Amino acid sequence: MSTKIRTHEFTEQQQQIAEIAKALGHPARIAILQVLAHKESCVCGDIVLELPLAQSTVSRHLKVLKDAGLVQGEIAPHKSCYCIDPKGWEQAQKLFGQFWDDHVNAPEEVCCN
Repeated sequence: MSTKIRTHEFTEQQQQIAEIAKALGHPARIAILQVLAHKESCVCGDIVLELPLAQSTVSRHLKVLKDAGLVQGEIAPHKSCYCIDPKGWEQAQKLFGQFWDDHVNAPEEVCCN
């Protein structure tokens, strides 16, 4: 029996939330987002100076964040600039807001008391 996840069996919204949650699922990525949130743009080297991570590690984490749409960046020779992607960030807030709102109205009684 295969353990491969069949993503086509889940809604687009479920897949998007999962991708963003996965990107947010590492403390280094949270730290990178916090650094970027306090700057209008950032050169990757600046991030490395603020975090206890190697350049290659920061680059891998930035790629995950960029793939999830939370960060945007331009890669140029000897200089990579990244910042929070406002459209991606807004989409993430909307998706998670809807997700949490859908579950706020859960019944008062729970089965696990």
